[in-house]
This record gives sequence, structure tokens and C-alpha cells, in this order.
Amino acid sequence: MATPMRVSEIIDQYFLEHRAKTLDLAAFLDRHDRAAKAEGLASAEASKDVRVRALLRALDLLRDGHPERARRILELWSDHSTAPIPAAPMKGAIGAVELP
Repeated sequence: MATPMRVSEIIDQYFLEHRAKTLDLAAFLDRHDRAAKAEGLASAEASKDVRVRALLRALDLLRDGHPERARRILELWSDHSTAPIPAAPMKGAIGAVELP
């Protein structure tokens, strides 16, 4: 088994990449909120769109201090239903499901 990377190595190798991803998320939410305001719609925090709500819930999981964040976020976004539906509402997936 390979020796895991040291914390400092992980930070040195991955920090700038994830810093950029964080800025991308912030920019997405800013664009959403500007467009929503112009259209008289709710900000991301109160969005009716399941995808935006699912993204914000995932961000909460990132900071909750519990392990297995990636698994828990994937489970949050996954459709856990087992019963077949009569017809698909569209072609393809949207990347999130209605959350409780």
C-alpha cells in the first residue's frame, strides 16, 4: 500500500485548484442572484430550482466537520427511488433531485 500524502503535500498540490473552484461557485451564485433580482425572483438561498437548492445543501455539508463529504454529497444529489415511473419527464438527468 502506498504511503498517503502528508497534509502539507496535499495543500501544496491541490490548494490553488480548489481555490479556483471555490471562486467559480461564488461567481455562479453571484450571477444567479443578479439575474434573479432583475427578474424579480428569489435569491439562491430561496430558489425554487432544485439544482440551486441542492448545490447550497452540498455546500453546507462541506463545512459540517463530518467525514466522507464526497459520499454524503453524492447521496444527497442521488435519486434513491426504486419504483419505476411511467415516462421520463425529459431526456437526460439534471444532476439533482427534489430534497426533503
